[in-house]
Amino acid sequence: MTGDHTHDGVMHEHPHSHRDVVHTHPHSHGGGCGGCCEHHRDDDDCLALLRADAVEFEYGTTKILKDITVEVSRGEILAILGPNGVGKSTLLKCMNMILKPKAGTILIGDMDLSKMSGRDIARNVGYVAQRNESARMTVFDTVLLGRKPHLGWKITEHDYDLVYDALEKFGLSNMQLRYIDEISGGELQRVCVCRAIVQEPSVLLLDEPTSALDMSRQMEILKLIRHVVDCHNCATIMTMHDLNLALRFADKFVFMKGGKIHKICDKSGVTPELIEEVYGIAVDVISHNNMPIVVPKF
Repeated sequence: MTGDHTHDGVMHEHPHSHRDVVHTHPHSHGGGCGGCCEHHRDDDDCLALLRADAVEFEYGTTKILKDITVEVSRGEILAILGPNGVGKSTLLKCMNMILKPKAGTILIGDMDLSKMSGRDIARNVGYVAQRNESARMTVFDTVLLGRKPHLGWKITEHDYDLVYDALEKFGLSNMQLRYIDEISGGELQRVCVCRAIVQEPSVLLLDEPTSALDMSRQMEILKLIRHVVDCHNCATIMTMHDLNLALRFADKFVFMKGGKIHKICDKSGVTPELIEEVYGIAVDVISHNNMPIVVPKF
């Protein structure tokens, strides 16, 4: 069985059956991969993959970000946390030049993003917005668009294989021919994360990636993101409101307050005092199955 799909105005024919292909990159980060990849680290793996250095941003005369310096390395998930309106989503948009910082630099490796083309940025940085627009396009073609920064004069079998593989991993194979304006908000969120992953970026930027998902899908998506980071030697930066999900899946935490970084820490630094300083709410941080859990006191 075959079907026709359009991409950039061109009709493409390809089979609807899935190929049992697992795609990995040769330089993989050890741990959590289920044996799918080689446990190898390059000498520069410990260096920052993406770094925001003294970044500031303004909307008109209102300063939103103030002297933000933060970095993420290969194999890391970085969670940006804080109350509404502190600049979390704005910082994420500055990290791939959707918004241009008023001051400071964003580096991917040793490359300044402000001096890179949009295509080159897209080859290195994948972005999923908090709200995604639907269109009259199938799920398959929406995910296939993630390959656009890498395409030459035609779509290859490798491109199709990546898409089929990702659709299966995200539980989307059975809806690949449905139009995305006919699916639920949670399903659309999964499609957009899936599209970003087939983009094969070095860094994934995810703005509230679980906001429209039920508990089961939240765990599924975050496990897949953890798997991609561990196996593909890349990094993820995501904004989140759910502290317990962040503590379960992230390695490093940036707490923002008033447009500034209040604290950067690992799990051991997430204390009741810190959470009360940032959110203004009294909590306990307890351990359950060796996992810290934040519990409000009222």
